[in-house]
Amino acid sequence: MTEKSKPKPKTKSKPPASRQAGEMWNLRLYVAGQTPKSVTAFSNLRKLCEEHLAGRYTIEVVDLIKNPQLAKGDQIIAIPTLVRRLPSPMRKIIGDLSNTVRVLVGLDLRPRKDGE
Repeated sequence: MTEKSKPKPKTKSKPPASRQAGEMWNLRLYVAGQTPKSVTAFSNLRKLCEEHLAGRYTIEVVDLIKNPQLAKGDQIIAIPTLVRRLPSPMRKIIGDLSNTVRVLVGLDLRPRKDGE
């Protein structure tokens, strides 16, 4: 006797992570002390999170001057660097996060448009 293969059930694709209501965001900002760029990056990140992720995010600031060994885990090569750990997939953005549109696209908080 031959075994009949069952048809595979169709799976619906999940909406992008940015569109799942109530999903928690885990963000890690790598800095090197209290440099002007580091302070600006943190300020820009908090503002962006409050506007777009209110109540659904955590920010962990990692000072690589105090804990340089932590750079290896997320393969940090420049600072400041923002790492989106959750929702998956992980994403990285380097810089002071002052270009809001670029940060939103990089974090997948809004759809990409051609030319960005």
